[in-house]
Amino acid sequence: MPRFRYRAINEAGEIVKGDITALHEADLQSQLRAAGLSLIRASQQRERSQRHLHLSSLPTRELINLLFHMQMLLRAGVPIITALEDLRDGADSLELRQVAASLMDRIQNGSTLADAMAADPGIFSEVMVHLVRSGEVTGQLAEVLGELVRSLKWQAELAAQTKKLLMYPAFVTVTITGVVVFLMVYLVPQLVSFIRNMGQEIPFQTRLLIWLSEAFVGYWWIILPAPVVVFMALAAAARANEQVRYKLHALLLTVPVLGPVIKKIILARVTDSFGLMYRTGIPVIEALGYCEKITGNLPIRRALVRARDRIANGATISDGFAMENLFPSLVVRMLRVGEATGALDEALSNVSYFYTRDIDESIGRVQALIEPVLTVVLGLILGWIMLAVLGPIYDTISKIRT
Repeated sequence: MPRFRYRAINEAGEIVKGDITALHEADLQSQLRAAGLSLIRASQQRERSQRHLHLSSLPTRELINLLFHMQMLLRAGVPIITALEDLRDGADSLELRQVAASLMDRIQNGSTLADAMAADPGIFSEVMVHLVRSGEVTGQLAEVLGELVRSLKWQAELAAQTKKLLMYPAFVTVTITGVVVFLMVYLVPQLVSFIRNMGQEIPFQTRLLIWLSEAFVGYWWIILPAPVVVFMALAAAARANEQVRYKLHALLLTVPVLGPVIKKIILARVTDSFGLMYRTGIPVIEALGYCEKITGNLPIRRALVRARDRIANGATISDGFAMENLFPSLVVRMLRVGEATGALDEALSNVSYFYTRDIDESIGRVQALIEPVLTVVLGLILGWIMLAVLGPIYDTISKIRT
């Protein structure tokens, strides 16, 4: 949003100078008039921040602040324009001020809040826009914004847990790789020269160790980047070919320890989003369609598509899900209970809550396993190296004694 340097006069006839953000000069005059000032002269500043005029994204924390601010002021009976104006003038974040100003400008030009949000798809998802539109139609906009704030906070926590879950295996891998490289490049070559000078036949495991050490020393520039290259090649293949992406996503769900937790994270997000949309009055078929869009894992997304098709053809919600092996019995059972009691949204919330707690416990178990696993793996590597090095030395000593 442009920033203007202005010169104005107050009610006491004093000259006041300053700078302020505004959509245009007319907006600047309006803001100054509200502050009891009359504009004399204004000039638009050229700032590096001008490159952010068309934001493609907004940090989750700022998006939560935006929605929470609008929710609180709407509950207090404050018009949406006033709520956005307050954010535009008072928010600490430049990005948040720009988004508030853009929404305000579109609404003043005749758009609804949902339509104004839809103009920034990089910030407001299709699901969010649809929920806001539903809230505007039903007169429950403040309630919908409150649900969105709760859901975004929960998703942010879930994303943090997912990152934590993936960081520990990465830490173990990097640590083990570093130790192996140090041993093979620095320590083993010194021991190998000593073994060779002993002048006796070298056993197989020692020859294997020597071969690995020489490979690391001579081709480290190939060996070290190889995992990264393979990962990038798989990622490129997954982006280019949906079948490859499907197989990789299916494989991810079967990885020991990590796979079940990742599946629970995906199902927790699906059930939470489904329940949120159902509570705000979005039809089941349409809500499931949006759940498909927010699900990145292809096997689960296709399972949702098949379940939605069955429901559209007359099956109950629980029966539609029951025929898919990817959905655990807990999900099907809670859907059946929700249908029977007429409290489907509550049943979905319970599933999401259960999985969230289970995810916390699973991550705790993974963290508890890291230290012993790391100790065992490093112990095996060091043990094998010591055996390969000390074996020939022990044989030589035995021959000398005999």
